[in-house]
Amino acid sequence: MTQSIYVLVHGAWHTGAELEPVAEHLRARGHRVMCPTLAGNRPEDDRSSIGLEDAAQSLVSFIDEHDLNDVRLVGHSYGGMVISRAADLRPGRLARLVYVNAFVPDPGEALNDLVPPHYVELFDAIASQNNGAVMLPFQVWREAFINDAALDLATQAYEKLNPHPYRTFQDGIVLSQPMAASPVPKSYVNCREDTALPHSYGWHPRLSEKLGLFRYVECSGSHEVWFTDPQAIAGAIEKAGRD
Repeated sequence: MTQSIYVLVHGAWHTGAELEPVAEHLRARGHRVMCPTLAGNRPEDDRSSIGLEDAAQSLVSFIDEHDLNDVRLVGHSYGGMVISRAADLRPGRLARLVYVNAFVPDPGEALNDLVPPHYVELFDAIASQNNGAVMLPFQVWREAFINDAALDLATQAYEKLNPHPYRTFQDGIVLSQPMAASPVPKSYVNCREDTALPHSYGWHPRLSEKLGLFRYVECSGSHEVWFTDPQAIAGAIEKAGRD
């Protein structure tokens, strides 16, 4: 098997550590896999001052500092915003973008533009009381994000989450062109039981089709299949990034 380089980019409320079980499955298949933690989700970070560009620049810096080339850059959920900006900044270092139930923005769009209004209202209220940081209420996590998990796993996973800088949801992304025009090959992995966004407002095809020409891969599991079935999502990521 030919070794590929994968950089797994976490979503909101996560760090790279939560992606390590999936990374281990990919490593067992012979790949080099790295799981950085973005600016805004590190323990020492000031959640009130970090925006989307800061998070994206931290990913670009990671790629540059490790002198990575021919990278399969994988973004989960909010991570789709970050890898989109990184692809605009470092297209020559990337072999493929893989979006895993991830946001695909148009130039100038914010993540808040891509979610239902009730989420924006919820996040506005939480951030106003928490110095610009947002956290998912457990009931939303349990029912909409990790709906394929038993209660004990859902609880254990929730305890690993961290407050997220709300500015990263509010900032419009800087892109020189729509993602469909990006020269980097693209894939979209859709987890079929994902209800983090309502299916009438879904990840695919509403967001995936913004990629223009792309490879489509399906996987069973919820938005947090990273916790519930890391082997399955590792297989889907490998299929999405294989060439």
